[in-house]
Amino acid sequence: MAERRVTIGWPEGLHARPASVFVRAAAALGVPVTIAKAAGGNPVNAASMLGLLALGAEGGEEVVLASDAPEADAALDRLAAMVAQGLDELPEA
Repeated sequence: MAERRVTIGWPEGLHARPASVFVRAAAALGVPVTIAKAAGGNPVNAASMLGLLALGAEGGEEVVLASDAPEADAALDRLAAMVAQGLDELPEA
């Protein structure tokens, strides 16, 4: 399973607008990805708005993105860059 540990770059964390941006990006990649708080959190589907909001991930916290799909590395790299930089869209591949 491929994993990326990343610190959340959005000051407000993964709430409201950043959560919506992240969920749309995760779904658009077409690769199943989970996200969890690095400090022992349970993983949730990264393409689920309710799951993501339930994490309560704050700005500056570390999260773990994971996937066991064949094309997971590229997808995780893009999502990790988005989260770390607090971007409003996925960075180019």
